Amino acid sequence: MSRQAAQRVFLSLMLLLVLSGLDQTILSTALPSIIDALHGRDLAPWVFSAYLLASTAVIPLYGKLADRVGTRPLLLWATGVFALGSVACALAGSMTALVAARGLQGVGGGGLMTLAMLSVAHLFPVEERGHRMGLLGAAYGLSTLVGPLVGALLLESLGWRWAFWLNLPGSALALGILARHRV
Repeated sequence: MSRQAAQRVFLSLMLLLVLSGLDQTILSTALPSIIDALHGRDLAPWVFSAYLLASTAVIPLYGKLADRVGTRPLLLWATGVFALGSVACALAGSMTALVAARGLQGVGGGGLMTLAMLSVAHLFPVEERGHRMGLLGAAYGLSTLVGPLVGALLLESLGWRWAFWLNLPGSALALGILARHRV
């Protein structure tokens, strides 16, 4: 793979980690509006927990499967599941549906975190990997910090469902780049 192609793939990995990081915190400011819209105060904590539990539970599975089938097909699949979960969240008509959709989204999100890091090992020589992984970690960390602010801005201007619709353009862009290049 050319240096330029590796850089495009790396930027798409960074974008996926930003989306995954945002998804962990973006709803903190929107949750009261979600509760009002979907009438599910009892399930409110599960809006966060379903995503975090699902994403954490699948990390070892993605690692093991990546050893067997490769990183690229799993990364494409995880991105698709994450996007599908985002659509399901945006369209949820009840708190139960939202919690289930967040679990699906978390299954994809857990793959994004794991597989992005594994992809760095395939894309770059050993002497660059630490720097690249540091950049991925910084992007992820910053996205979790700005998530509440982004959530508040979306809530004020477009509504809570846009916290999920926001994932689609970035996921589509990353899928397009990853589909063209071997990871």
